[in-house]
Amino acid sequence: DPDIKGREEILKVHTKNIVLDKTVDLKVLARRTPGFSGADLANAVNEAALLAARRNKDRVSANDFEDAIDRVMAGPEKKSKAMSEKEKKIVAFHEAGHALMYHFLDELDPLHKVSILPRGAALGYTMHLPTDDKFLNSRKELLGTITALLGGRTAEELAIGEITTGASNDLERSTALAHRIVCEWGMSQRLGPLTFGKNDNAVFLGRDIAQDRGYSEEIAFEIDKEIRRIVDECHARSKNILEEHRDKLDMLAEALLEREVLDKNEVELLFEGKLPPFDDGKTSPTGGNPPKKVIEDEGSEPETGLPGIGSPAPTPA
Repeated sequence: DPDIKGREEILKVHTKNIVLDKTVDLKVLARRTPGFSGADLANAVNEAALLAARRNKDRVSANDFEDAIDRVMAGPEKKSKAMSEKEKKIVAFHEAGHALMYHFLDELDPLHKVSILPRGAALGYTMHLPTDDKFLNSRKELLGTITALLGGRTAEELAIGEITTGASNDLERSTALAHRIVCEWGMSQRLGPLTFGKNDNAVFLGRDIAQDRGYSEEIAFEIDKEIRRIVDECHARSKNILEEHRDKLDMLAEALLEREVLDKNEVELLFEGKLPPFDDGKTSPTGGNPPKKVIEDEGSEPETGLPGIGSPAPTPA
């Protein structure tokens, strides 16, 4: 996959025949798309142009690109997936819990967007924006990631008083990451700089490793214990953060129920008490006048049927 500079160059090629407005910054879009292949970037550009045309706009805006990238990463919006008010409240607190981890934990990439609009298989998602491509992670960053993954479940515990099946993917990912910290990367303070077993990401707990694992039952027990300790400590950390900032958790969840999507700037304005009142009248036109031309005469019309790129980066609710 291309690095951040490569993605910017690819975006320049694919946008040269598209009329962009002044809100579009290709450097920001390149940062926004880690892991995208050239084909994924082309699809995102085509989808953004289609969205602008459907919205009767004569040029493509940053908002069109934002929606297009969301679609590539998380799938199309599922407007038919109607949730009850109770479920929407659970999803709002769940995603607010994730978002606050990215807001407060300095070792993580900064928060980019939080949404309770269903996309793909997810009922909501929280996105963070890398400052650059990363090829190495520190132990502190990995533990911060586990803490962020558990933030949604912890928010459910605190605000709703019970936990739901919506956190299953978060638990799977946090357990798998804790396993790799202990068994693959030798980052366990208790077991030391050693690796255990084969590099099999499907294995979560020490005792589940096949018989040829090469170490004793006693070590397997210690591995299990260490994985549990890491996850428990990260869960406790997420709980401490949310309890300390419970007012912000409630504030963000309520704003999500009203607005459905907030970006980083809106979250910061919300916490500062400066977020403007919500204008419910900004739905995009879908009919009426014919779409305006957003693509210059050279080149072809954007294709429909945008494929995804695999597992979504956002955190499902």
